[in-house]
Amino acid sequence: MDSKKEKDVDSSSVSSGHGPHVEFYDPSKESRMTRLGLSLESFKRAPGTTGGQLVAGSQNVDDLERVLADAPMLQQTMKPRHLQMIAVGGSIGTGLFVGSGSALHRGGPAGVLIAWILIGFMLINVTQAIGEMSILYPVSGGFYTLAVRFLDPSFAFAMGWNYVFQWAVVLPLEITVAGTTVQYWKAAADVPIAAWITVFWVVILILSVFGTLGFAEEEFWSSCLKLFVVVMFIMIGIVCICGGGPSDGIYSEYLGGRHWKDPGAFANGFKGVCAVFVTAAFSFAGTELIGLAASETPNPRETMPAAVKGTFWRITLIYVTSLTIIGLLIPWNEDRLLGGGGAAASPFVIALDNAKIHGLNHFVNITICIAVLSIGLSCVYAGSRTLTALAETGYAPKIFAYVDKSGRPLWSICAILIWAPLAYVNVVAAGDTVFLWLLALSGLSTLFSWLAICLCHIRFRKAWKVQGHSIEELPFQALGGVYGSWFGVILIVLVLIAQFYVAIWPIGGMSDDPKAVATEFFSAYLALPVMILFYGIGYAWKRTTPQRAHEINLDAGRKSWLTVEEMREFRAERARAPLHVRIYRMLFTN
Repeated sequence: MDSKKEKDVDSSSVSSGHGPHVEFYDPSKESRMTRLGLSLESFKRAPGTTGGQLVAGSQNVDDLERVLADAPMLQQTMKPRHLQMIAVGGSIGTGLFVGSGSALHRGGPAGVLIAWILIGFMLINVTQAIGEMSILYPVSGGFYTLAVRFLDPSFAFAMGWNYVFQWAVVLPLEITVAGTTVQYWKAAADVPIAAWITVFWVVILILSVFGTLGFAEEEFWSSCLKLFVVVMFIMIGIVCICGGGPSDGIYSEYLGGRHWKDPGAFANGFKGVCAVFVTAAFSFAGTELIGLAASETPNPRETMPAAVKGTFWRITLIYVTSLTIIGLLIPWNEDRLLGGGGAAASPFVIALDNAKIHGLNHFVNITICIAVLSIGLSCVYAGSRTLTALAETGYAPKIFAYVDKSGRPLWSICAILIWAPLAYVNVVAAGDTVFLWLLALSGLSTLFSWLAICLCHIRFRKAWKVQGHSIEELPFQALGGVYGSWFGVILIVLVLIAQFYVAIWPIGGMSDDPKAVATEFFSAYLALPVMILFYGIGYAWKRTTPQRAHEINLDAGRKSWLTVEEMREFRAERARAPLHVRIYRMLFTN
């Protein structure tokens, strides 16, 4: 079946003989300033959904108007390039550029690679699972809304609020790191950090005004810059490791794997490896945003597969390669690493400083600042969309379901932005302490979200089978199927156990002071009691239990109604494409 034959339905002209007529909102009739969110009119409530999502197999639907109306209030303004770049470069930020320094200091180069590769393998299964579900169900709130349906509403309540607070807490963290990063320059270091925090907060506030399109465009161009810098660093790093660096630097002679022997491949043995799992999880946080973004793109079936498969290339080519280079260039006992004896600094900048490649260290530091701002904007996007979904499902005040004419969940955005002043804690407290506390909280929260995605996929496949559906009906199938999700669940549980082990017996041994022991534990495992607290509140409030597989609603929010025969025809046609086209599709698209 030729995909060109699948035409988007003009929702304004769709009528239905079943039920009342639905009036769809057409943002194109508004002024350009309103669509951009720059007029007073843009702040008014949107009168209804746009019905802007393509329904594949619409000829198989009895009540097409109802299916179109069963859509998010958010507008479908994201383009394919936005979604693909969000997946490939969107979460490249503090975790890689800055957090990898403390991870190298605690785990050593081998420990870092083990942690990032294991988390990366697990994340490939997570993104495949969220890809399969969000292409079929591009609903508001992404995996949170799916957790309400496929798992338990009380658990979804806990996971949803935990996810909102994760991003609300990461926002001041990113602003804090931005202020610390700027102080790399002596002139900037003379300016009080409170002033830099204010500057970065205002920049994020201004960018948030432009709504989804502003976030998507900023994410696209900043991701292009981040990818360019990482690839450039990898190229330079290879040359320096081989001894091709400037003569006045320390990489003017062959280095090879010298630092893996002295001071060694592992900084703190097995315990060191366990200690960096949370940093690895934090560095990948935000990858699941593609599930949220699916509701704001008109045709997820066309755009999501490329975004999902882009995750694999980011993990292998960007994270693993760059961390290997860092581990070869910098010994884990380098004083300037965050967590070492000196001031906090990025291992990317340290390596270029050591190489005496003048100017590039400043360029990389500028990129880190932009990357940090980019992740800060992702905090606002992810937190606000999930909070809006919580309100739509009755688990948050209804005011947060407000979506204005430019597609912004206005009050939800404000609710996340007001957390930014937490960054001012850095003025009176040690920046490293704030960084590590917020890092531990957000890192474990990310693991709980990924666990929920895998469990959702397992339950979805079960309900899909029990209710008589075929896997062939799915427009996109997860690479490992349900086994991949079970692998993800097992790996996430093992990581949580490893983190618990480090929380009880931290690096350097358990302190004799009970207060210090408690501090160490909660700094590493704070997200668990928060998750349990939210679950208790959710259960006490709603008293809900999971539905049985045959009771789960598989039609609400569904946007692909293609039959097995139509999907077979579609796949047979694509199988007739030339070999190079099939290889490209296998690696990069659907």
